[in-house]
Amino acid sequence: MEKSEGIILKSVDYGEANKILTVLTRKHGKIGLMARGAKKANSRLSSISQVMSYGQLLYKKSQGLGWVSQGEILNGFRHLKSDIVPMAYASYVIDLTNQLIDQNETNPFLFEWLLHTLNYMDEGLDPKVLTLIYDVKMLPQAGIAAELDGCAHCGRFNLPMAFSVTNGGFLCAGCSYHDRHALPISEAAAKLLRMFKHINLNRLGKIHVKKSTIREMDQVMSLFYEQYSGVKLKSKQFLKQIEELDSR
Repeated sequence: MEKSEGIILKSVDYGEANKILTVLTRKHGKIGLMARGAKKANSRLSSISQVMSYGQLLYKKSQGLGWVSQGEILNGFRHLKSDIVPMAYASYVIDLTNQLIDQNETNPFLFEWLLHTLNYMDEGLDPKVLTLIYDVKMLPQAGIAAELDGCAHCGRFNLPMAFSVTNGGFLCAGCSYHDRHALPISEAAAKLLRMFKHINLNRLGKIHVKKSTIREMDQVMSLFYEQYSGVKLKSKQFLKQIEELDSR
């Protein structure tokens, strides 16, 4: 038997009483576990089998589907789940993680990023900003090389900048002719995207960002992921609907 912290990425009903869980564990990365009897209301595995639950798990790992014996909730993110807006952002973050990490791929940094992101959302920090930070952090996991430290052609961080999806990052004013379809980006948005790449999520304080700047960064990240990741998420479409309603 193994013991590790874990975050539930996906929960699927199996048979009359069971659930199959996709869990991101600190110790073994993403694994699949059978939670026998978890659908029953009085099951001791009922709470820990909910998507987005974070807890301590006792489980038997195998090459295929293992099984979970015990689970203790460490944080159910109750405040986060009580509001549909942060809940939509958290669902996207969970979904993106599940899509981009391979089975049995151990990545302690990714586990920490996800846990800190959910904790901050639960504490009331801006879920839009947190999601953008997570998007930037996950670019290497998606196999996407983004030049956010300087111009993709000359290497200098000369403002004003534009963002070129084709060239894979920033273009300074002197190099913008390389892509006439590059997206103009404000000084604030360019500096924040660079900061998000390097920011330590362990020490994240409150970040106040203008809505217009958030929209710029979201446009850049969305286009970049659409072009290069090959990942299509239903949670992203739901998130867009929530953002449209929230902006009215």
